[in-house]
Amino acid sequence: MNEIGRTFTSESVTQGHPDKVADIISDAILDAYMEKDKYSHVACETCVTTDFCMVFGEITSAAHISEDEIEKIIRDTIIEIGYDKPELKFDGHSCKVENRLHEQSADINQGVDRGDEETGAGDQGMMFGFATNETESLMPYPIDLARKLTNKLTELRESGEIPYLRPDGKAQVSVNYDKDGNVASLDAIVLSTQHDETMSDNQEQLKADIREKLFKAVIPDELMTEDTKEHINPTGKFEIGGPHGDAGLTGRKIIVDTYGGYARHGGGAFSGKDCTKVDRSACYMARYIAKNIVASGLAEKCEIQLSYAIGVAEPTSVMVDTFGTGVEGVDFEKVVRENFRLTPDGIIETLGLRDTKYKQTAKYGHFGIEGLPWENTDKAEDLKKYI
Repeated sequence: MNEIGRTFTSESVTQGHPDKVADIISDAILDAYMEKDKYSHVACETCVTTDFCMVFGEITSAAHISEDEIEKIIRDTIIEIGYDKPELKFDGHSCKVENRLHEQSADINQGVDRGDEETGAGDQGMMFGFATNETESLMPYPIDLARKLTNKLTELRESGEIPYLRPDGKAQVSVNYDKDGNVASLDAIVLSTQHDETMSDNQEQLKADIREKLFKAVIPDELMTEDTKEHINPTGKFEIGGPHGDAGLTGRKIIVDTYGGYARHGGGAFSGKDCTKVDRSACYMARYIAKNIVASGLAEKCEIQLSYAIGVAEPTSVMVDTFGTGVEGVDFEKVVRENFRLTPDGIIETLGLRDTKYKQTAKYGHFGIEGLPWENTDKAEDLKKYI
């Protein structure tokens, strides 16, 4: 094995993690409004704790969704995630649901809806997108593998292949890179999964099942070495979890939702926000741009920053960093401005964001998931002319 240059760690969480429960509920409500009115303005937050869920925030829409319908969306989503039994202390059938959604501020809305003019950005801020050629999905290897572990863990629970699993769980992957920046091996894998009472005194069987049915299915053999450390439920039993074990809030997993800390983050969360809010849509566009630049061969690694002022359509700045891997002589900012529409309207139309179902992104990951419009590399061929 080549000499290790550095070790980088990323984590992911399952759908049943309390913060992810909140994200998924917020996006389920967003989807419901967007389905009835594609021009809805939604900023929906969710908090969950023991036997309780509250949604709150601002919505302006031509769609009418009654309080009973909102409650049904919330309960159905909780049950779909897997919280459907009283013993979990968070049960979609019986938990208390409180709705504190209200109409959006007219002061904010006037900057976004501008009649025949270009739609203004829904807020100020800076947004980042990233891509690297170290995986097929052009995602950083640590978050790519961590997310595969949590998504497979959910699959094993939902299919009943490991029948004692409960919805809450986390995975963390530490990846060794060699001196040339290539993935060399795995330094450590941490997996914590909630389980029912039958496994509280049978952790060795749980560990054996996780190694056999999860690790072997997801982790490449060639990256495992005699020095790779495995930690499965390192504190012991994990019977109490989900919103009963820890309160959850929308937007607390922004690093999990993006690049696992491998790239910079502007600080804005995604879930519960409609596509006029650049916190979400500009991050999707920045990923689309970065991925197409890498896919075209213009760079091996690329980070994009876009920044906006509230009510203003064009970005206040565009930054491209290829970390020394870009083709020499290319003016990357010029390439971006010539080939990509960066106004909110341009982003929405390019990526078809009024027709996207957002709940899936909160469940499975916002980036690196095949089928999401901002994961397309349809611009890569056009960009090759700059090489």
